[in-house]
Amino acid sequence: MAEKHFFEQKEYTEKYLIPYFQKSIPDFHKLKVLEIGCAEGGLLDVFNSIGIEASGIEISNERIEIARSKNPKLKIAQGDITDITLPGKIGKVFDLVILREVIEHVFNKSAAFENLSNFVKPGGYLFVSFPPKYSPFAGHQQIAKSFLKVIPYLHLLPMQILRPIAKILSEPENYVDEIKLHYSTGMRISEFEKLCLQKNFIPVRKELFLFRPIYGYRYGLPKIKLPDIPLLREALTLGYEVLLKKLD
Repeated sequence: MAEKHFFEQKEYTEKYLIPYFQKSIPDFHKLKVLEIGCAEGGLLDVFNSIGIEASGIEISNERIEIARSKNPKLKIAQGDITDITLPGKIGKVFDLVILREVIEHVFNKSAAFENLSNFVKPGGYLFVSFPPKYSPFAGHQQIAKSFLKVIPYLHLLPMQILRPIAKILSEPENYVDEIKLHYSTGMRISEFEKLCLQKNFIPVRKELFLFRPIYGYRYGLPKIKLPDIPLLREALTLGYEVLLKKLD
């Protein structure tokens, strides 16, 4: 599975993220880049191979070891984005910070944004993507082994209903706790945009997806965008993606 994640990250970076940044950020190849939640390091591997100075932060030591087994030259620090001492430990600011599918797993989002603001230099960029809290698969129920993986809004059902169903379908004992945890830490789009404004991050490019770009590499699904309609966007968007610029 780790092998699969690494090569999926590489393919997504090469075919989607690199063209995206080239189109959206002037002199992209000259930037110093930090990926927070870099996992197995596929993005860092691609960036470094084309001469971009990129480093990462990852909370899981196991995933860091996998990344280093793939490329021993990768610069990855172990850390938690909500740790107030993290910027001091890293000791750098960056032209571009990337945060993909991470913020929805963070309990203390204010602390995370404080650190994000400290990592991005004035005039620098922040790229964030996440599934909104009230979206159909915000519970990450796709980790199921049974047909529950394709049931939208499953995480909204009460525990007393979910547990017997999961047991009957022979799902892992912690399956229900996992999807409820993902839902509880979820991020609303409105909440995210408010935190961005508080930290002087202004959107440069924003897109909402029914099927987000990574689904093309993961499931073979076409990329489908949605209009930015209040309330509806919170319930229908499977992927929110935004490039922000930090005001000087």
